[in-house]
Amino acid sequence: MVGTVTAEMSKTPGVSGWPRFPTVYEINTCVWLWDLSHKHQNEIRLSSVPPTEWDALAAYGFDALWLMGVWERSPQGISIANQNAGLLDSFRQTLPDFSLADNIGSPYCVRRYIVDKHLGGPEGLAIARQELAKRGMKLILDFVPNHVAPDHSWTTEHPEYFIHGSVEDLNNEPSSYIQVKANVYACGRDPFFPAWPDVLQLNAFDPGLRRAASETVASIARQCDGVRCDMAMLFLNPVFARTWGGRAGSAPVTEYWSDLIASTKNEKADFLFIAEAYWDLEWQLQQQGFDFCYDKKLYDRLEHGNAESVRLHLCAELAFQEKLVRFIENHDEPRAAASFPPVKQQVAALAAVTLPGMKLLHEGQLEGRRVRLPVFLRRRPDELPDLELQLFYRQLLATIKRSDFHIGQWTLCTRTGWPDNSTFQNLVAWSWKNDDRYLVVVNLSDYKSQGQVKLPWPELGTGNWQLTDPLSGSTYERDGNEMLSPGLYVELDPWGYHLFRCSCKTSP
Repeated sequence: MVGTVTAEMSKTPGVSGWPRFPTVYEINTCVWLWDLSHKHQNEIRLSSVPPTEWDALAAYGFDALWLMGVWERSPQGISIANQNAGLLDSFRQTLPDFSLADNIGSPYCVRRYIVDKHLGGPEGLAIARQELAKRGMKLILDFVPNHVAPDHSWTTEHPEYFIHGSVEDLNNEPSSYIQVKANVYACGRDPFFPAWPDVLQLNAFDPGLRRAASETVASIARQCDGVRCDMAMLFLNPVFARTWGGRAGSAPVTEYWSDLIASTKNEKADFLFIAEAYWDLEWQLQQQGFDFCYDKKLYDRLEHGNAESVRLHLCAELAFQEKLVRFIENHDEPRAAASFPPVKQQVAALAAVTLPGMKLLHEGQLEGRRVRLPVFLRRRPDELPDLELQLFYRQLLATIKRSDFHIGQWTLCTRTGWPDNSTFQNLVAWSWKNDDRYLVVVNLSDYKSQGQVKLPWPELGTGNWQLTDPLSGSTYERDGNEMLSPGLYVELDPWGYHLFRCSCKTSP
C-alpha cells in the first residue's frame, strides 16, 4: 500500500462536503482589502468586495479561501509591538515609508473571536461567506489555541486558564512575563524560541480552558467551514508538559485536540480541522482527529534537499500522506519567489499541487511577490507581477481542477537508469488515474538527467499513446508496451518537468 491510493481508498470521501484533496488559497484579509480599496478607489470591506473580485478568485478553481486574520486584534498588543525596536526595524525594512498607523497588531494576538469591525464585522463575514458559496468555495478561518492577548477578557474573568509566574519571574525575565492587575502571567512561547511578548500563555491542562476552547471553536464553526489551528503541536500533552513542567500541573488523561475536535464534529461533522504542525508530530495530530497537517518536511526537502530525499518522503503510507498540506509558501515562510530561483520555483509548485493531500497557495505567490510581509502590517509595498509565472500558475491550476487530481488513484512511479548513467536518481515521478491518466516527472537537480519511468497501467499495452503537456502544449506519441517495460524514456533539463495527460491513440 506504500505509494499508491487503492481503488477502494479513491472512492472513500474525506470530510463530507469537501473534495478529498482540496485546493486552498490563503489571503491576508486586512492587506487584501487595503489593496482592493485602493484599486477601486473606495473603502472595501468583506461585505462590499466587488463580485468581479470573487469571480477572479473562483476562476482559479480554489475549493476554499483561508481568510487569515479576521478576528479582533489587541490595542495592548499593538502598544507592545510599537515598543519593540527589532519589530519596528523589520517594519521599516518592508515599508520604507512605515508609520505607526501601519501597525495594526498581530492577527495571532487575539482580543476577541469576533470579526474586526474594520473588516466589516460578523455581518460582513457572513456576506463574504455567501459570495464564496455561490461560487462553490468554502471558508477557512484561524484558531489560536496556545495564547491570547493581554487584554482578552479571560485574563480578569478566568485567571485559572493561564500559566502563571511570580513577581520574581517578572523581575528576572520581564520579556517573558506580564502582570495583569494582581496576576503575573507567562507570555506565550514555542519552547525553542524566546517568548512572544504580546500574548499570554494558556494552560492546555486546565479543564475549564478546554471547555472554553471548545465553546470558542463551536462559535467559529458557525461562521465558516473549517479552521486552521496555529502551532497545534504545542498543545499535545507530552509537548506541553515538557515546555511548562510543574507550572502546568498534571496532564489530563485525554488529549486537548481529541476532546475539542470530537466535540466540534459531534455538532458539525463536515467541519474541517487543519493543523500547523512541525517536529515530526503530524502523525500524532492526525490520530487525534486533524483532517490535514502541514507538510513542512516536503517544503524543506524541495528547497534544500535532493531528489532522493523527496522520493523517500513520498514513500510514506498514503493514510498519512493524503492528510498532509502541501505548500511552498505561506505567511510564516519566505516568499517562494525569493527562496526558489525562477525555474526551481515552477518545478516545486508543480510537485506541491500534484501530490495527494491538501494544496495550499498564498495570495501573492501566483504573481511572484518577493517581499514577505510581517503580519502586523496593514499594507505592503508595490511589486511588479511576474507575467510568465502568472501564466504558469493559471495553466497549472486549470489542469489540477480536474477530478483526476482530487479523487484519482495516485502512484509513486519507479524510475531506472543505466550502469554508466546514474542521473535517473535526480528524477521523481508519479501518476494519477481516474477518468483520465496523468504522469508527472520532475528533475530536482542542477544537471540534465535521463531515465526510464515505468508506468503502473497494464492497459498501456493496448496500443499507441499520446502524451500531451497542458503547460507547454507539447505532444508526443509513444508505444504503450515500451512505457510498461523498460519504461518511458525521459530527458529533462536542470529543474525541468513534464506534466503529461496520457490518452490512447490507436489500438494494435
